[in-house]
Amino acid sequence: MSVSINPEKTSLTRATPRLFKILSVLARHKFLGALRGKGHWPSPVEVRETFEELGLTFLKLGQVLAMRRDLLPGAYIDELELLHDQLPAMDFSLVRATVENELGGQLMSLYATFNETPIAAATIGQVHEATLHDGRRVAVKVQRPDLEEMISTDITALTYLVKLLEGLFPRLRALDLQVLVSEFAKSLTRETDFCHEARSIILFRTALADLPDLWIPDVLADYSSESVLTMEFSTGERIDLYAKKHPDAMPKAIKTLVRLTLQTIFEDGLFHADPHHGNVLVLPDGRLSLLDFGMTGELDEAMRESLTHLLGAVVKGDARAATDAYLEMAPQGSEKVNRAALLLDIKAVLYEIHRSDMANVSIGKSFDSLLRAGSRHGVHNPGEFFLLTRTFVILESMISQLDPKHDYLGAFREEITRLTTQHFSLDRVKEKTGKFGRELERLVSDGPGDLRQILRRLGEGNLGKVQAPAVEALGGRISRNLERLTTAIAAASLVIGGAMLVEGRMGGWHHELGEVMVVSGITAMVIVFVGLLRGDQGRGRGRR
Repeated sequence: MSVSINPEKTSLTRATPRLFKILSVLARHKFLGALRGKGHWPSPVEVRETFEELGLTFLKLGQVLAMRRDLLPGAYIDELELLHDQLPAMDFSLVRATVENELGGQLMSLYATFNETPIAAATIGQVHEATLHDGRRVAVKVQRPDLEEMISTDITALTYLVKLLEGLFPRLRALDLQVLVSEFAKSLTRETDFCHEARSIILFRTALADLPDLWIPDVLADYSSESVLTMEFSTGERIDLYAKKHPDAMPKAIKTLVRLTLQTIFEDGLFHADPHHGNVLVLPDGRLSLLDFGMTGELDEAMRESLTHLLGAVVKGDARAATDAYLEMAPQGSEKVNRAALLLDIKAVLYEIHRSDMANVSIGKSFDSLLRAGSRHGVHNPGEFFLLTRTFVILESMISQLDPKHDYLGAFREEITRLTTQHFSLDRVKEKTGKFGRELERLVSDGPGDLRQILRRLGEGNLGKVQAPAVEALGGRISRNLERLTTAIAAASLVIGGAMLVEGRMGGWHHELGEVMVVSGITAMVIVFVGLLRGDQGRGRGRR
């Protein structure tokens, strides 16, 4: 069975022994003294060793904290990134029992062969090589038993520990540690549900099916469950080991890595959040093989649009646009943020980026700086942004090791250009234009509503009862709707006029001008539609 982590189901009485164990370890490593102001914080190495001593759940927590570059100094982040989740292998009798209970049959009736020695043994489970009765080689990932009780007890103890520490040391409340523990529990629930990983594999295989230089092992559903995952076997070699033997192959491999990362992010809203050397293999035919989809992220369309705007603003050095896009990515509580102060910090971040050689700019480190700036001003950064930052940091680090001279940003710009061209293909434009027509109709009918609301309040003498942020937000919506309506009318005129020139018989430059007008008009329509979509999604979140 998969792990369903709910600290409310585990009583404090049941978790008390574990809580005392955690407190004693923290006290021995002088964490509690540092919180009381009676000593220095443990060194980065001591912090890592503490997480290792506390076991499985804390290994995973340390890995999550390694993403929170907004909370911890760089030296601690670097040390926590050294945490690995390799554990001693399970006894094979436990592996056999789990497979047979989950799949409902005897091990050797399910598989023709099953190697008792695991390929890898990690915190959540371990992987064995096997063959099916039809001769296919497979990799079988088997979950460790009793994870639910162990993790639920640890999460309950952590939840009470955080409440205790925030009560004793109120300054810790600014760190949103309770939210961190809650999100950590959710991520562990996903990671320990192999059905979720199987779904991610299928989504990535579908999204990257047209990438000829990549192969992702498929899931064998009949041999999989919540705690057992059977996949096609990858015969590849780790990419870092392959690079030492075949350095000339790296430019092509890196181009594939960049393409698969950006294509899944911007086209499908997916990303592999752990693209390290061990999860990228090179097959005998030179194709890449991507493994381990236990840690993935998803971005909705509104967040992808904001991310696009953010990247564009960072490249241009436009601090105001970067601030707006960043706050769109982190809408929860952003109305309470001091925008002017945040803008000054982001200006400083962009200045540091642009004063260096742009060829050496790191997207991951740029996002890291933005996260730190936002956290200083109370921005509630979404978990997806931390995962995305981690993805770019790991990817850039791997690329620099595979080929230190490779122009990573050049490959990035090339892929963005390709995606942009594809985004405005004829089929995409038809799809966007159809949606635009429906949204424009809604805008025309609903747009005056906001204005009527203000006029009604004026007539009733109740305008003064509206809170200032509400008036500001209402005015902003009206302004945006009027701007979009004006843009929409102009865009429609361009399309109609351009179509008349294209369909006319004058030819020559008239035809070319018509094509330019049509493309310009449709592009403007798409921009208006995206703004409408993002606004609707924002209002939907507000209603929820």
